Amino acid sequence: MLFALITWQVVTDGPLVGLDETASRTLVRPGPLSELLADLGNVQVAVPVLAVALAYVTWRHRRIGTDQWWLPGVSAALLMALVPVLVIPLKVLTDRPGTPAVPPATGYYPSGHTATAAIAYGAATLLLLPLLRSAGARRALLVLCAALNLGVGFGLTRRGYHWPLDVLASWCLGTILLTALWLFLGRRLSRSSRRTSAGTPSRRTGPS
Repeated sequence: MLFALITWQVVTDGPLVGLDETASRTLVRPGPLSELLADLGNVQVAVPVLAVALAYVTWRHRRIGTDQWWLPGVSAALLMALVPVLVIPLKVLTDRPGTPAVPPATGYYPSGHTATAAIAYGAATLLLLPLLRSAGARRALLVLCAALNLGVGFGLTRRGYHWPLDVLASWCLGTILLTALWLFLGRRLSRSSRRTSAGTPSRRTGPS
């Protein structure tokens, strides 16, 4: 609902857009730190991090003999591939101009860097969490994921690459996609666990 509201305001140039532009003028202070944080949302940075996490998660599930051990990694990879499929048409349809800190252009809504970071770091976190035994390790991973995404959003707005609403909308979109991934994997893996506990043999053979 929040994503729909923000998109409607951007398309119709509603009151939130005026507040957004005022907030941007206050926030924009380009510098090395904001540039560095914004770069954490680059495809060249975020996607390799996700790839390493997916390789590890897939290996772990294969090693412990999880039924459909390939499913978490493949699902997260497909979700990452879905980001440009959703974001690019929205950029074209909304045709929002950039802030005064960037060269004149349109297509800044929603933020592709923010969406990339949200899915890459968020999906990696969701897949790694069940494999961590310590509650402290799980909390640390969640804090790290939140810090990375907040850092990317802050860097993009501070540097002036995006309006704050561009970032907020991508966080909303990322939340929708990650929730769908969590629910999908939860159902599929719980079914696999029930089949295994009921005596259905796993496809994996040989000693564990």
